[in-house]
Amino acid sequence: MAALSLNRRRSGAAKKQAKKRSKGTWFEQLMAAIALINLILVLFDLSYIRFRDLYLDLLPAPTVWYGDRFKGIEPERTTVKYLALVDDLKQQMAADPDLSELQAQALLSKIRTQSEAVIDENPFAIANKSGTLERIKNLMRDRVPNEADSSKQAFRTFWSTRYLQANRAPQELAFFDREIRPLMATNYFRSINESGSPTDLFWQIDLAFIALFAAEFLARTYVLSRRHARTTWIDAMLWRIYDLPLLIGFWRWLRVIPVTMRLHQARWINLEPIRNRLSRAVVSQFAVELTEIVLLRMIDQGQRLIKDGDITRWLMAASDRSRYVDINGVDEVQAIAKHLSDVVIYQVLPKIKPELDALLQHTVISALQQAPAYQGLKFMPGFDSLSAQISHQVVSELSKTLTETLQSVFADEQGGVLTNQLLASFSNHLRQELQTAQTMDEVRGLINDLLEEIKINYVEGIGNEDTDQIEASRYRLYGASHQSR
Repeated sequence: MAALSLNRRRSGAAKKQAKKRSKGTWFEQLMAAIALINLILVLFDLSYIRFRDLYLDLLPAPTVWYGDRFKGIEPERTTVKYLALVDDLKQQMAADPDLSELQAQALLSKIRTQSEAVIDENPFAIANKSGTLERIKNLMRDRVPNEADSSKQAFRTFWSTRYLQANRAPQELAFFDREIRPLMATNYFRSINESGSPTDLFWQIDLAFIALFAAEFLARTYVLSRRHARTTWIDAMLWRIYDLPLLIGFWRWLRVIPVTMRLHQARWINLEPIRNRLSRAVVSQFAVELTEIVLLRMIDQGQRLIKDGDITRWLMAASDRSRYVDINGVDEVQAIAKHLSDVVIYQVLPKIKPELDALLQHTVISALQQAPAYQGLKFMPGFDSLSAQISHQVVSELSKTLTETLQSVFADEQGGVLTNQLLASFSNHLRQELQTAQTMDEVRGLINDLLEEIKINYVEGIGNEDTDQIEASRYRLYGASHQSR
């Protein structure tokens, strides 16, 4: 019972540990959430100026507060004055719908003058919103067309008593509020700091996150250095080097890297398929290039040795035993030839005796059929069978005698000496013949061409091999190995 209880406790502990690993620790999840919030704020800050108009449509009050508090954004005076004049005109119309009083005429004159000032001065250029002004001009030209297709003329006509009275002023002002006013409201002025750069106080928000991540980084470094023996603080810092973008106040967009890593550690996302895919692609490409480079270097080195005559010098040094460096006191060429001859005589010849007999019998019969005496005797009764028996007997004895003779020669001490002398003479004469200028030039040219063909047809084709094919082969290999397990 005690053993059963112990096993149950161990099983429960293992399940809790596995569940903990599958979800990540509460601290990892907390820091991942904080890092994700920081990244969202960073992305919002980086995109605020570019997408300010969109943020104004979605969240007008927070967008205006953020721009005023952290980006030094103020309402642009020229457009604000323009919209204020239009508001005054709307109030005047409440008391004077026909716009016949002098005060209404004065307001319309000011608006026309201000319209021309907006077009000439282009107050939208400071905020890089000249495109907004062009859109306003196009809308006004479409609303009030004229022969010159002039935006100034369109504004002058639009803000005239005759036009507003003829086209029902409330509808025209409703058009202005619906189409023109929102575009003018998006214009702004951004202050400049003492360094000449636009005001940006996001560091005031980011400083708290940097301090928190720095404290966590130091704590993790301390824990890692204490947990793992012979691990210095530098090693522990390098262990978490991907957290560095969280600790610096510039290039904040790089924080997507540590945030992604933290979300993976918290088990909120799974990066293993992507990591495996990237690692296989990199390793496969590296293996292809490395294989191609190594083989090309080997072939190039072999061609250089052939062209420089190093092969010739090696043959001459090997033939001159006085200058040849021998490391074991054994003539490797003779030893290899002796070993191969032993294998051929004692192992191969006995096994190929039937084939050898058939070849010799065919040769003997062919030679007999060409002899003049055979042509005269072949008409005798029974001569064909008799000649076949005689040739078979001769061939059998000949192959048997040849095999036994070779074996006895190699078994005999004197025969071994003579065989070694034959092999030595053969190797020496072969080296001498290979050292002749004509032979070496021909052999050198043929070997060089062969290596070049191998390089073109096989080695360079490795680089053109599809990486996906290599990965597929690798996947099949690993899949087979896992299934076998």
